Amino acid sequence: MNANAPTLTPSAQDSTAEDSTPERAPQRLLQRLILPYEASPDIVPLYIEAEDARSGATGGAFGLGEAPANEATADAGAAARGAVQAPVDVNELSDRHSVRIPARSMRSFGTYFNAFPASYWRRWTPVRSVRLTIRTAGRGHLIIMRSTARGTLQRQESRTVTAGRSEQVFDLPLTAFGDGGWYWFDAFAGGQDLTILGAEWTADADLARTEGTFSIGMTTMNKVPYCLDNIRTVAEDPALRELLDVMYVVDQGSDRLRDHPEQLAPLQELLGEQLQIIEQGNIGGSGGFSRGMYEAATTGTSTYVVNCDDDIVLESESLIRMATFADFATKPTIVGAHMFDLNNRSVLHTFGEVVDPWRIQPSLANPGASMGHDFAQEPLRSTPWLHRRADVDYNGWWSCLIPTETVRAVGLSLPVFIKWDDAEYGLRAKKAGYPTVSLPGAGVWHMSWVDKDDLVGWQAYFHERNRIITALLHSPYARGGRVIKESQFLDIKHLISMQYFTEAGRLLAQRDVLDGPEALHPSIGTKLPEIRAMAAQFDDATSKKDQDHFPSVHLDKPPRKGKPFTEPTPLKLPAWTGKVLAKQLVKTPTARAEENPQAAIAHLDAKWWRLSAYDSALVSNAEGTQVSWYKRDPRRVRAMLGAAVRTHLDLHRRWPELQRSYQQAAQHITSFAEWEKTFAANPAPVREQDRAAQDHGPEAASSTGSAPA
Repeated sequence: MNANAPTLTPSAQDSTAEDSTPERAPQRLLQRLILPYEASPDIVPLYIEAEDARSGATGGAFGLGEAPANEATADAGAAARGAVQAPVDVNELSDRHSVRIPARSMRSFGTYFNAFPASYWRRWTPVRSVRLTIRTAGRGHLIIMRSTARGTLQRQESRTVTAGRSEQVFDLPLTAFGDGGWYWFDAFAGGQDLTILGAEWTADADLARTEGTFSIGMTTMNKVPYCLDNIRTVAEDPALRELLDVMYVVDQGSDRLRDHPEQLAPLQELLGEQLQIIEQGNIGGSGGFSRGMYEAATTGTSTYVVNCDDDIVLESESLIRMATFADFATKPTIVGAHMFDLNNRSVLHTFGEVVDPWRIQPSLANPGASMGHDFAQEPLRSTPWLHRRADVDYNGWWSCLIPTETVRAVGLSLPVFIKWDDAEYGLRAKKAGYPTVSLPGAGVWHMSWVDKDDLVGWQAYFHERNRIITALLHSPYARGGRVIKESQFLDIKHLISMQYFTEAGRLLAQRDVLDGPEALHPSIGTKLPEIRAMAAQFDDATSKKDQDHFPSVHLDKPPRKGKPFTEPTPLKLPAWTGKVLAKQLVKTPTARAEENPQAAIAHLDAKWWRLSAYDSALVSNAEGTQVSWYKRDPRRVRAMLGAAVRTHLDLHRRWPELQRSYQQAAQHITSFAEWEKTFAANPAPVREQDRAAQDHGPEAASSTGSAPA
């Protein structure tokens, strides 16, 4: 379609507010048209588009088959790159729920935040038809569009709207959205401007299973500005506040919210009892989220609890949509929001994830899907895989709504500090009959970890330990499928890469798994300090801000005769690994490599097959803020490789015993009673300023929260 499209024959007469209409069943709002609070060009494509778009679907339209997923995706990308030519002028976007369309132009609401995810409502709720009501001022055309699971675009209905104010009502069936597909509308202005005054998607109210409220559990640690911004977003949204019981902010940092009274006090006054700040020791995301879940589930007023990171930018309408969807869900359902890149705001992290049961690793739910999808380059309407429903195992806890019924039934998080807590919870809830839905149209912006590498450094401990524990609890395969074998491979990669601090953490993780589940709660507040204390023993964990702070690079003879480094092929990998390991275990590093690094290697180039060629090297971190000097140490390689062989043999031998132990303990270690002990054992540390405040009287030393009795 385009602004000069021929006049379309209306399929129904205009319906105005004054027209007599048959009595309708009571309707409940499912989703309404929204536009961004901050109309910056980078996020506008998520709300509204200014050009028509072609389907990216290929083949199959006449029963002649369908292109493979990778070909279809490539075709879609090519089509999309030519589709969006002129972005919407941000000056048009001055209202949250209405927009003026300039004369002789079109606007499409087939976008992430304004298309209606029909297939999700079709699959997970009893809703089988929705009503779209569009209010307009001016003359123009409205075209209701839909898509199939293949991404084929189809016109559902069109109408001409006359001058003046009018209200158009479209009753739209959901019967054909079994595997995927969206609804949306496009609007075309005639010779004069057309204003969309508002649009709502509604359904029969009596189809809702409940009409719930929610509490928010936000965990924060030394990210006060982000946290205050999110509290402000909640406080300033009246529709969200109507559904909110309490916003629990679990403060585990040393820089605390109450240290900023000039910013916190006005928000506390505005929210009143809807804001409660709880201070406790740093027991990680799992401890912070468990505290919020505990408070919401034990208070007894909230139907849901929303786990939220502190460093997100919140689209407040997302929380309303999540709660509404959960109300209509056929059974109590976990409803999650998608994550967009905070620094590249049109980019979606993933559309939905599952846990690969063989490897116990996250995997994309949809065939042909991609990570880091940019809606500014490849719009929803032109990207076929975005139209297929993604059925997931879990949703990240950057923003995830959980029924308190589910919390009471399956317990709180595993006490694993960070990593795998959200995925394990989704798997556990799914086994108990509580599915998870990652709901399109519900999204937040969060710092992406694509440009980070948390598999190296102190977080490697938690990745390794928690992945193995998740496998022990949920892998359907004998001895965890591929988990033990992949863990061995990773140990070797880190050792030949001179990443000894990382490997020390991984070895500690393996030993802790072998010690059994009983130590998880007692160590949750002490394990991170223990790991960080180990860093002083390792050169690769000691970093400086600039390469010039190290001795100059010196290399007598380049490896591989100066040829480019390439990853060994699978066929050559065994022989290559044996040769490299022999060198790592036996050959003494050159004396010059102890005095001068042999290379300066950017993080992107710091692959195991390159690092293994040097005796020492300067390596930058993923953020580009620090440089470390890696030095090869055969004694450490021998000791650590031997330890890794022993722990993996123990894991393989003892897997059935460990599996029984962890599975039998799971209910206990995730119970309210066990977490209560952990909350009480990890109060917020008393700081010097707290002691000073206590010396000036009880009013100055008042606390905003404490552990449960």
